[in-house]
Amino acid sequence: MNTTMKLKIALMAGLVLFSIMAIVPSFYKGAPSWWKTYLAPQGIKLGLDLQGGMHLVLRVELDKAVENSLNLAASDLKDALADKHITVVRMPSSNPQQITFTLPNTGAVNTVNEVIKNDFPGLDIKVLTEQGSFPRIILKLKQDKINFIRKNAVNQSLEIIRNRIDQFGVAEPVIIRQGDNEIVVELPGIKNPKRAISLIGQTAQLEFKMVADDSGLNLPQLISDAVKAGQWKPGESREQLNLALQNRLPPGTEIYFQRFVDKQTKRVRKVPILLKSQVLMTGEMVKNAQVRIGGTFNQPYVSLDLTGRGGKIFGTITGKNVGKRLAIILDGVVRSAPVIREKILGGSAQISGGFTHAEATDLAIVLRVGALPAPVEIIQNMTVGASLGHDSITKGLTSGLFGALIVLVFMVIYYRLSGVIADLSLAINILFLFVGLAMLGATLTLPGIAGIILSIGMGVDANVLIFERMRDEFALGKSVKSGVDSGFNKAFWSIVDAQMTTLITALALFLFGTGPIKGFAVTLSLGIIFNLFAVLFGSRLIYDVLYKTKKLKQVRFMCFLKKSNFDFMKVRKIAFTCSAVLVLIGLFSFVEILRGQANLGVDFSGGALLQYKAEKPFKLEDIRADFSKSGYGNVNLQKVTGENRLIVKLKKSEETVGHLGDEITAVLNKKEADKKFVLESQAEIGSSVSATLRDKAIEAIAISLIGVLVYLALRFDLSFGLAAAAATFHDVLVVLGICWLLNVE
Repeated sequence: MNTTMKLKIALMAGLVLFSIMAIVPSFYKGAPSWWKTYLAPQGIKLGLDLQGGMHLVLRVELDKAVENSLNLAASDLKDALADKHITVVRMPSSNPQQITFTLPNTGAVNTVNEVIKNDFPGLDIKVLTEQGSFPRIILKLKQDKINFIRKNAVNQSLEIIRNRIDQFGVAEPVIIRQGDNEIVVELPGIKNPKRAISLIGQTAQLEFKMVADDSGLNLPQLISDAVKAGQWKPGESREQLNLALQNRLPPGTEIYFQRFVDKQTKRVRKVPILLKSQVLMTGEMVKNAQVRIGGTFNQPYVSLDLTGRGGKIFGTITGKNVGKRLAIILDGVVRSAPVIREKILGGSAQISGGFTHAEATDLAIVLRVGALPAPVEIIQNMTVGASLGHDSITKGLTSGLFGALIVLVFMVIYYRLSGVIADLSLAINILFLFVGLAMLGATLTLPGIAGIILSIGMGVDANVLIFERMRDEFALGKSVKSGVDSGFNKAFWSIVDAQMTTLITALALFLFGTGPIKGFAVTLSLGIIFNLFAVLFGSRLIYDVLYKTKKLKQVRFMCFLKKSNFDFMKVRKIAFTCSAVLVLIGLFSFVEILRGQANLGVDFSGGALLQYKAEKPFKLEDIRADFSKSGYGNVNLQKVTGENRLIVKLKKSEETVGHLGDEITAVLNKKEADKKFVLESQAEIGSSVSATLRDKAIEAIAISLIGVLVYLALRFDLSFGLAAAAATFHDVLVVLGICWLLNVE
């Protein structure tokens, strides 16, 4: 055995030994800390679909951030002008990006301009004067100010959400920015997803306002009149209601709704209350917030410690308004409106309002951390329970091991000794693949497991190419050494080309895919790279060692088909006809996909996909009838055979999500309470996300075809590339056509 051979053996043995040592910490948590630090510090992480958890995509309402800043500036300007004895009246406007004030006289215009120039440099002002009417000013934020707000709103929101989650106590959360106005939040192992959503999505805008005198006003009747007149309807914004009733309300007042919780039934009701428009204090003056227990019913409340400035302002407010009511407003809803008994010094206040301990705790967290600069909307929500995650691991590993075992056994039976060598190269490939994932700190998901299985298939395919080439060489009467050499040499470029074209597709998936699809692309890419090494270097090394040690006397294979001459062209007319029909159907389905009308899954169409487990057996017909009576006639139901599991699919194109799962769960809990359905997994996807996923999928297919075309054109000739691209495009359209015919999503 020469030196080169020994070096190759040493290299392979060293890599295998290193790989085993590097992979151990990912599967054995008792490994020493130094082992993890120097070999694979991050290790393989389990995805949310395997360990359970929540994946949220939040969209920051940037226009609302600009609107909030403009409203705050306008309110401060109004107060500043009041100090100069200039009373301005805000006029209704259909454009939320601008505010119109009416001035008492023309002489006030110069004062207003001076105040804005000195104290409000971020405001643009336009003065309108008409004969016989009061002068008006139109306020807008300057463009550079708008750009600054939009740029920083997402970063501010991200940091605030991160701080909230840190105080909530979630291990290893992932919080990153995505695109211009989106934030991705991943919470592994979360026990209470609903509470987490409430904590993350709560804007937490805290305000203090005085309750106005509403004597002589019947607020419920005013609201009813506005509804009957078509000026407002329940569900619309409170701002819209106040615009509709502004001529019937006292100047400087507006309607809010106060939240009451029934002590026995825990039912929530909202009662209209009239408040003064002036904001006396905001949440920016809160230094700390803690949960306390007390009051008449010994209930949780939130105790506020105010800043030095906040304490002074609060003392002044309470001192001037003894005997009056002070409303505490959170996100536009009055939580409490106590009567001020005396001047309150010491810089403390409290918020009560029928909270549970968890609600009070979460409110204290968001008040400590601070308010979001703009509301956030959930446009994608994917939640997997811990039990289902464990079940996914079991089923994923079982199916993967079973499939791999069948392949390994077949290779040994059909290719005998060469099959054993192929199995060894596959084992090396899988070992290296897991080490690569561990070194990169990659996250293993169910699609990632699918990528591993596919890479096993690619490895088998590469070995089969070599073995079948060897068979041809042995049929020509070549010796063992010559046949093995020719098999590897002549199959080399076929293997490289096959693996490279697949790698191009994997890279396209990684570039244009999202979430789990990227995991599939990463595992497939690593599998392809290590396939080339394991097959072309590892398998060849084993053959060389066996030959050098004189243990490779002959190479034998089984052969099922002695004669493999098939006249495919004999059935060309039938084949061409079938292909043409299926391609036309595929083209039609592709157009339907672009229009969003095809049989698309929830991830491409938008809606909700929920999985429940029941304690008792249930009948699908009864569940379907329950949903139909509740107004969900278009819901798709599926029962998991052999298990008390129910899959509910509801396609609904809505911009925001988060409520569909609650609505479906409420129907099951009400109609089938005795079955005790428990939500195991939840996927809600908004229309904007589904459209993005659909577009990216089409882009990935197009880029893959172009990449393969370019590679084959450079590697061989343009005609070969065009032929391969046409064949691939044909196969894609045929698959789409068959799926459309069978109504498979």
